[in-house]
Amino acid sequence: MNPGILFVVSAASGAGKTSLVKALLERDPSLRLAVSFTTRAPRPGERDGVHYHFVDSSKFQHMVGAGEFLEHAQVFGNRYGTAESSVRFELEAGRTLLLEIDWQGARQVRERFPQTVSIFVLPPSASALEQRLRGRGSDSDQVISARMAEARAEMSHYREYDYLVVNDVFDTALQELACLITAERLRRCSSEVRLGSLLTELVGQG
Repeated sequence: MNPGILFVVSAASGAGKTSLVKALLERDPSLRLAVSFTTRAPRPGERDGVHYHFVDSSKFQHMVGAGEFLEHAQVFGNRYGTAESSVRFELEAGRTLLLEIDWQGARQVRERFPQTVSIFVLPPSASALEQRLRGRGSDSDQVISARMAEARAEMSHYREYDYLVVNDVFDTALQELACLITAERLRRCSSEVRLGSLLTELVGQG
């Protein structure tokens, strides 16, 4: 069976990562998105087990203590984590799996899965990012300033990633993400098992 490929996609809040990942999943049904656990409350339209596994702080801490998480982090006062068992299950089944997590989680994942392919999504400019954050609601200038500072801190970790994608024109960024998925699937280490019969026919090697 072909080995699965694990992708980590990260970005600062407001860069459009979630919308890109959603569109990527709709475009390529063979991709899987790991469903994270979180202690935050569900937002309108979110369903437990689909968008997140919603748990309370006690349950989350129990999972941390039991070593169940591949990665976990605290973001804006809420805790997020990815169960290692579900990730291993998907990869052992030969699937391509996406993790939509921040730089803290990405660092933890790379320690456990060194072959992880990591992608950081950037906004086209600081002003565009601020405009996107302001467009989310009626947050005060103080809140926006705090979110911008948090975003800059997040983006300062871009050097830890394999690829950078700028989300200026949405369709262009989406195409670039899709190309990265395809390129990684075509690597020899990912293709050799799948192309075993053809390679045997062509070069006589099993």
